[in-house]
Amino acid sequence: MRYLDPKADLTFKKVFGEHPDLVISLLNALLPFDTPEEEVVSVEYLPSEMVPENPLRKNSIVDVRCKDGRGRQFIVEMQMIWSQEFKARVLFNASKAYVRQLDKGYDYELLQPVYSLNLVNEVFEPDMPRYYHYYRLVHNECTDKVIDGLHLVFVELPKFAPHNYGEKKMQVLWLRYLTEISEQTRQAPQELLDNPEVHKALIELEESAFTDAELEGYDKFWDAISVERTLVNSVARRYKEGMEKGMAQGLAQGIEQGLAQGIEQGLAQGIAQGIAQGIAQGRAEGMAEGIQKGERDMQLEIARKLKLLGTSFEDIAQATGLDFETIAGL
Repeated sequence: MRYLDPKADLTFKKVFGEHPDLVISLLNALLPFDTPEEEVVSVEYLPSEMVPENPLRKNSIVDVRCKDGRGRQFIVEMQMIWSQEFKARVLFNASKAYVRQLDKGYDYELLQPVYSLNLVNEVFEPDMPRYYHYYRLVHNECTDKVIDGLHLVFVELPKFAPHNYGEKKMQVLWLRYLTEISEQTRQAPQELLDNPEVHKALIELEESAFTDAELEGYDKFWDAISVERTLVNSVARRYKEGMEKGMAQGLAQGIEQGLAQGIEQGLAQGIAQGIAQGIAQGRAEGMAEGIQKGERDMQLEIARKLKLLGTSFEDIAQATGLDFETIAGL
């Protein structure tokens, strides 16, 4: 038996955009509900095309959008290639869904939360070990104070590993479904087959369930992803090369200009900095002269010389550690 990849646009929308029981299971497994009472019981699918209020703007297309009996809205997206603009788009779409709940004159208390679940097939937080990222509006200092409205969840699929998540069985099963099943899969893992909901989702991925036209569209999707990834990598590589070249040129020019300006303008300041460095080095090496004369006497002597050179009080203070009053009295 040959499966298709569930992350493709065609398959993802077929599984979660046509089967309410499967999207309900996915939402309950991956959204941050604290109690069973918060879980989704039923859903009604909404148009995936979100028409903007400004007719000059393009329409936003999301993979799956639905609402439950309480009026809470849920947006589910499968993102194959990460970009910094994606977070902004997620926030924009969730905000758009939130503000459009009420017509003019209605009570704001009727507003219901919007949950945005975003499954990302790339690592976008390389310095963080966790794969699950939950954003909401909280007080900066008292994080238990929450404004309930927008809930944004991002899942980094490449970071997911199925071990040590026994208390989140369904979350593990759905993430394994998304990360372990592909065109190379000939036999699905038994743990996935044993779960009725995931098993049903696997059946929807069988190649024989798709028409020739659908399979052609499936192949074109992966071709488009390959082209997009190549372009993204090319832009990133050129940006890095440009930054490195710019830094090298800037460094060379900076050294050249700095030397010229330092000779003309920075003699006094250079002396101050040089003496300061000399003091530090002298301390480390235990210079006999500095020990004998004493640090205070040395600071005063250095300050006098710098003052004769016309060095500013600020530079003298930086080099010697003396205050302005002491320097003025020398």
